[in-house]
Amino acid sequence: METCVAIFDIGKTNKKCVLFNQSYNIIHEIETRFPEITDEDGHPAEDLPALTTWLKTTWQNLEADTRFNIIGVNFTTYGASFVHLNAQNKPATPLYSYLKPYPEDLHEQFHQQYGSVLSFAAQTASPPLGMLNSGLQIYWLKYKRPELFSQIQTSMHLPQYCAFLFTGHKVSEYTSIGCHTGLWDYTNNFYHRWVYQEDVIRLLPQITEHGTTFEVRFRENRIPAGIGLHDSSAALIPYLKKYTEPFLLLSTGTWGITLNPFAKAALTEEMLQQDCLNYFTYDGNPVRASRVFIGNEHEIQTKKLANYFQKPSDYFKTVVYNPNLVRATVAEVSPGVSNQTTATQTNPQLAISLDLSLYNSYEEAYHALMVNILEPQIKAIHLASEYRLDAFNYLLVDGGFCKNKIFMHLLQEAFPKLQLVVSENSQGTALGAAMVLNAW
Repeated sequence: METCVAIFDIGKTNKKCVLFNQSYNIIHEIETRFPEITDEDGHPAEDLPALTTWLKTTWQNLEADTRFNIIGVNFTTYGASFVHLNAQNKPATPLYSYLKPYPEDLHEQFHQQYGSVLSFAAQTASPPLGMLNSGLQIYWLKYKRPELFSQIQTSMHLPQYCAFLFTGHKVSEYTSIGCHTGLWDYTNNFYHRWVYQEDVIRLLPQITEHGTTFEVRFRENRIPAGIGLHDSSAALIPYLKKYTEPFLLLSTGTWGITLNPFAKAALTEEMLQQDCLNYFTYDGNPVRASRVFIGNEHEIQTKKLANYFQKPSDYFKTVVYNPNLVRATVAEVSPGVSNQTTATQTNPQLAISLDLSLYNSYEEAYHALMVNILEPQIKAIHLASEYRLDAFNYLLVDGGFCKNKIFMHLLQEAFPKLQLVVSENSQGTALGAAMVLNAW
């Protein structure tokens, strides 16, 4: 029987449970996906009942699996997602998608009372992104769904809800609060005044330090359970513990998020208008971040390529990097990139538009796609670095795009003076949540 810790790593697409041994090597991994459901407006939403059942069932299966002796458990999930509980501690609403459109009239109402879009963004380090500003989801519920809002007793971000299912304790935690929620006033280092004036504060559990654990039962033992972390902040932890020199981290998945935990300057209005923001490290220090929706766009576009060229949906995994194809397509495809967002646009996709009839093969079109995806990603890396690339020696890359040779070649060409370091651990987010647990 192998001693290990279990980490539930809940992504927008993939849901995983990863077991790490004392050397933080992965010894077992469980993965699943759920089809999205729809909310009352017909918009896609996370299937919260299915997720809840999977978390509990997976834990029961691990208890029955005599190969493993689990001595700690923690949780990390995607951000910008609230679970609202009623008096019976059951979800009172769907788990609304952060891509759900935000009503323009409510956006205007909010900023008439709490300051201009840019001044509020500067205070909260939260670009105006509608439902992606998860605090404004609660504001939306109050004014657009009052019958549901009246039932809410507690609002927790998704990592803390997952932990609550195991521990029964309701908490708030810095890495979720600090990720473009519109809740936190970075200028005063506390909740923004609107949280009090709208009486939202009564719904938010007490802020609890990241190292806090609660006991849960595993077989006949009581083991520590963490309170959960926002995934982007969790991804930083292994590197903050390993590297002493300044680095940039590009964490890839549904989003390509460039994280700079060594930022010096304050966020400017120009940065905020380009979807640059601050996160918190697990110990409450600000991190400069710039995000591009590369994984989501890659999934959309590769489906189109597969349909057009009559290939399997994952055919892109077989495409070999060819610099000649890159040179042939750069000039013609660059105009296809559009990453402009409006003040209330809640789905900052790349809006790539390729005329597939221009390409002779899937391979040629895929190279064009990757050039399109890399262009805004490169700009985002410059932005997160505060245009001080000379201050950094390393560009660390983790997540799904590490395995994409074309992506990595193009990235290295764009930053020849930076040493690209590919994460040896494919589950960096889960690893961070394991490390902060301090189970050994």
